[in-house]
Amino acid sequence: MDARSEGVDEIKVDEVPFDFEVTFRAQFARVARIIARVVRDPARAEELTVDVFLKLWHTPQAHNGKAGGWLYIVAVRKGLDELRRRTRRTRYERLLGFVRVQTPEEICAATEKHERVRLILAVIESRQAELLLLYSHGLRYDELASALDLNPVSIGTLLNRARQIFRKEYIKRYGKE
Repeated sequence: MDARSEGVDEIKVDEVPFDFEVTFRAQFARVARIIARVVRDPARAEELTVDVFLKLWHTPQAHNGKAGGWLYIVAVRKGLDELRRRTRRTRYERLLGFVRVQTPEEICAATEKHERVRLILAVIESRQAELLLLYSHGLRYDELASALDLNPVSIGTLLNRARQIFRKEYIKRYGKE
């Protein structure tokens, strides 16, 4: 006779109630660092990190054991969206003849190599940019698979393809260095 025939309900051992405050305290700094590496503006990164946690608060489907992976992928997407917003704004400012004065901090932070990388990340497909960014933040293949909802076996191939596409786009725009 099995447990079901005796009327005993199955209980999942790993079901733990989601605690937003604990998640917030544990993950805020890391999420802010991820966004800051993308947008190169720590103050703006903290603002965007608050948006990421606000989104977590309003997304009950993410209130589970995979909330950490969900936060990282949303953080990367938020950073990429910010890059795209900046790119559009710069383009429109140039079209309209506006001149934007940069602060000394912005000038120091904006090296040519980082600008090129950010531009390429903003242009390539979002999924590939997300994969490259998360990998560059030290996530292991199994963490990448969890965050992006992919098969762990295919991460190596997908990462290699993303690198090739990034390299091809970089060479197309800037030539070999």
